[in-house]
Amino acid sequence: MSNKIENLLEELKNLTLLEASDLVQKIEETFDVDTSIGGGVMMMSTGSSEQSAEVTAEKDEFDIILEQVPADKKIAILKVVRTVTGLGLKEAKELVDLAPKAIKEALPKDAAEEAKKQLEEAGAVVSLK
Repeated sequence: MSNKIENLLEELKNLTLLEASDLVQKIEETFDVDTSIGGGVMMMSTGSSEQSAEVTAEKDEFDIILEQVPADKKIAILKVVRTVTGLGLKEAKELVDLAPKAIKEALPKDAAEEAKKQLEEAGAVVSLK
């Protein structure tokens, strides 16, 4: 193995779990690959559950998942979906009809919680992931 590869491996061993996650995401974006598909699953040992909880608490982007749309609340929910997503009537209706479906991705925590609140007030069942 070359020195370059050995040095790279040593650097990778020193990454935190959060840094490793960011690295995987950047590799996926840069090389247009999906690491969730394939034969094996790569897992890293965190060393403690406290570190794992710390990484979970640091999440700052959320996806809004429209889980259920009661038929009698569909129009009110559709209006909120249009407001949250900025989509036209046809596109928003398609999203609502396809529930469960992610309607907005990678939102900051405050914006995601506000959108969730609005959707729930309209009658939708919503989750943040």
